Amino acid sequence: MITSISGNQNAARKSPGSRRPPELQRMERVWATEEESGPSERVMENLVSLKKELDALQAEHGRLQQAIYEAAQIQRRLCAPRELIWGEFEVAGEIFPVRHLSGDFFKVMELGSVLGLAVGDIAGKGMTAGIWQAHLMHLVERAARNFEQAADVVAEVNRELCREQSEPPPITALFFARLDPERNELSYCSAGLPDPLMVRRDKSVERLQVGGPMLGALKDAAYNSGHVCLSPGDMLLAYSDGLTESRNSRDEEFEMARLSKAANALNGASANQVLFSTLGAVLDFADACPPADDLTLLVVRHREHAPAKQTSAGNKDSSAPVDRLPSTGWPRRGRKRKAAG
Repeated sequence: MITSISGNQNAARKSPGSRRPPELQRMERVWATEEESGPSERVMENLVSLKKELDALQAEHGRLQQAIYEAAQIQRRLCAPRELIWGEFEVAGEIFPVRHLSGDFFKVMELGSVLGLAVGDIAGKGMTAGIWQAHLMHLVERAARNFEQAADVVAEVNRELCREQSEPPPITALFFARLDPERNELSYCSAGLPDPLMVRRDKSVERLQVGGPMLGALKDAAYNSGHVCLSPGDMLLAYSDGLTESRNSRDEEFEMARLSKAANALNGASANQVLFSTLGAVLDFADACPPADDLTLLVVRHREHAPAKQTSAGNKDSSAPVDRLPSTGWPRRGRKRKAAG
């Protein structure tokens, strides 16, 4: 009997479900299904959670990009006017950041009977340099209204920078000049930027080299003023090193010689034409190579025959964005922005 019972038990084990209650069989099938589907449900829950986090990050990224874009537009409006006719003189300037925000800047200021001109290049690129830009421009304009000599203006900006206590100030290159229309004289101080060029009517080129060291390193650094005549037909080009250091596919730099040649080829053209034709020459030279640094160019031209009607700075402030290549932010060939007003 014992053997017979054991044999029946073994037979039951060999044919599972043959004698188990139907309720138990259904429960086992449910358990098996849950074991198979459980991990998939958890994966789906994780995926849904991750997607929500990704959507939130993308929304935050969009808000950040919009804020940076708006900051860039403010920067462009601070660098103004970008086209100006001031008596017998024409002024045109542009900045092209390698990223959204630029560490380069230029500023044109009416200082009573003279015109103040500034071009600056803050070390670094992107957000940090861009935040410092507005502060530097404020320091330059304040000093320009308190001091008459170009060297004194630059020295004061340097002292203010070195006085910063919160964090070390950025090293900054600056060209500042005062244009006196009564005497056709440009007094200037060049501190660390590539030498501005004076392109004469007879196509000779002079380099403006008087000044001093970059700003933000030595509080008591000494600066000197230079003086040149800006006669009818003469033209000043002040620029950041992003222009002359622009490289092509052969790793050659644009350099000052090419800049002089490009400007001389436009002798007699308006300041605005010289500005965009020179930027076009840089673009043609670089070809497909994207810029590695911010680029700024300021052109001042003494017209040979000024019309009787003069235009004030307020009427010619063109702060609307210029057409750009989508990939690099550089100007399109052969296209010029229409001035507002």
